[in-house]
Amino acid sequence: MTTPRTAPDIRDESHARALDAADPLRAFRERFHIPTLGHARPVAYMTGNSLGLQPRTTRAIVEQELKDWAELAVEAHFQAAHPWYAYHEMFRDPGDRLAGAKPGACEVVMMNSLTVNLHLLMASFYRPTRERFRIVIERGAFPSDEHAVASQARFHGHDPKDAVLRLTPRKGERTLRTEDIEATLEREGHTIALLLLGGVNYATGQRFDIPRITRAAHAQGVVAGYDLAHAAGNVPLRLHEWNADFAAWCSYKYLNAGPGSLAGCFIHERHHNAALPRLEGWWGTNTTTRFLMRPDFDPGRGAEAWQISNPPVLAAAPLKASLDIFDEAGADALRTKSLALTGYLRALLEQIEGLDVVTPRDDDAHGCQLSIRLTDPGADGRALQKALLARGVVADYREPDTLRLAPVPLYNTYHDAQRAADALRLLTA
Repeated sequence: MTTPRTAPDIRDESHARALDAADPLRAFRERFHIPTLGHARPVAYMTGNSLGLQPRTTRAIVEQELKDWAELAVEAHFQAAHPWYAYHEMFRDPGDRLAGAKPGACEVVMMNSLTVNLHLLMASFYRPTRERFRIVIERGAFPSDEHAVASQARFHGHDPKDAVLRLTPRKGERTLRTEDIEATLEREGHTIALLLLGGVNYATGQRFDIPRITRAAHAQGVVAGYDLAHAAGNVPLRLHEWNADFAAWCSYKYLNAGPGSLAGCFIHERHHNAALPRLEGWWGTNTTTRFLMRPDFDPGRGAEAWQISNPPVLAAAPLKASLDIFDEAGADALRTKSLALTGYLRALLEQIEGLDVVTPRDDDAHGCQLSIRLTDPGADGRALQKALLARGVVADYREPDTLRLAPVPLYNTYHDAQRAADALRLLTA
């Protein structure tokens, strides 16, 4: 008589180790520097949603640019291993794949930093009138978005109290319902000039339904733009297919390009030849006529016409290291692991009393970040964050009551998730 096989306890380290052994992407972890932060072994680093880890190839790529600068000086613009004059062009194809842009349409350009790009894009796409002057964002958007839209409203002579409309969850809920966003656009659309929504909300981890929301915005004549800081490199994007008007993102979170690294933006091809106002600079001109030094602006291809200055090569170089890895791993494989890894962590967290996972459960409504509300009103979230670090788990905390954990599929493991949950269980008991 055979003994019935019992289901494994998902809390056991051995179970996590077995999941890691079966992970087809497990080798990519070795492509990154995993910090120890004073511990005897690498930490369980769960904050790639704030700053991604450094690829091991980054140093050599940056050192190549330093070498070319030292040996070639100004001639490196045309004679470097990766000539600086055309440096941003190496990101065209991987940028298209990352954003889901139309191949060859030049809808994506890597330039500047995130909020600078948002301002440059709003200079073109926020065109308020007496009747239509409001900007829609989600309540709880990242503060930089709040500052950007408020200052744009003031710049155009509007009081942000009147001009900024915040989408608010229903009473007792922490995340937005898509039907409520649609209802707001239908009800208030005649007053709205621009929708600027996060692709994934930084605080709750909620992923928004960009194609559906874009359709609702366009039905009311509203421009639909997106801040993809927490979406790029985290969730699949199909911006051209979804018909988004524009988007911008940073590259230091899930894209692992380092602090202050080069950001990106998407501008749908239908706007490339439109009579849009634009803040212009020399680097946005046509590459074939740029050195004729003419005073008239001859725009470059597509989104590249929105460039202002030449790219900071030393800040752009690390992006190549990361995008090479993304292309090798493949977006579909990364998404498959992300859903499995995040689902495993969620299952562990839901067994711990005093924690409430506020990130939506539906696979289409989240990326890899899980936001956890501490249900005890007396809980000290900052102290808990520090206690986790003392146990070798790096998480982050956002006031007033939310701990964020982001198991990144490129370098996090099931064992990392098990370590994080085990530490939380001990510390909240």
